Amino acid sequence: MSNVRKTIAWGLILFTAALIASAAPTKADAQKEVAKAATALDHFKSDPNMTWFREHAKEAKGLLICGTVVKAGFIIGGSGGRCVFVAKGEHGFTGPAFYTLGTGSIGFQAGFEKSEVILLAMTQKAVDSLMSSSFKLAGEASVSAGPVGTGTGATATDFVSFSRSKGLYGGIDFAGAVIKPTDDFNKAYFGKEVSPIDIIVKGEVHSKSQLMAKVSQLFAAK
Repeated sequence: MSNVRKTIAWGLILFTAALIASAAPTKADAQKEVAKAATALDHFKSDPNMTWFREHAKEAKGLLICGTVVKAGFIIGGSGGRCVFVAKGEHGFTGPAFYTLGTGSIGFQAGFEKSEVILLAMTQKAVDSLMSSSFKLAGEASVSAGPVGTGTGATATDFVSFSRSKGLYGGIDFAGAVIKPTDDFNKAYFGKEVSPIDIIVKGEVHSKSQLMAKVSQLFAAK
């Protein structure tokens, strides 16, 4: 591996580790992330550029919603943020399960950007990948950028990504992004040790948050 690639790899590891290594979260911290995700979903639902998202979100098996993804750098950059996943089950919706997302990049770049991000999990493979200890987009699961406006129809990838942002960057490339569950946030939110499998697949814990209600409304919309 070249020195440049090593730098990128270590930058990505440190960027994601900084999120994970922060002080143990409280229930209020976890609730704040869920509230941010609910606000982000509202923004996507009302954005006139997100027609395809609104029309096709109900085809997804779940939504990974990142209320704030920060992208910053000079020459070598990276992105990171906390996300929650809500899945469509046989008897309603399960979640939220908490995750961190981190990316690394290289090239001529300078700036700072905050984005709201939603990844539609379009396949069972996408959902299954989120049940693992970590995985890489465009590695273990494919990802493509979602159409702006009405678009040209559904895509054949595992994840379809959408972002809303203002800043000096043109957008976020999710190829190579690492997604990991954050067990401490799951524990803080639900009050006990639970894994994404416990939350999403088994439905052992439940949430009556505004986020869950808003996701249900999105899937019910005509």
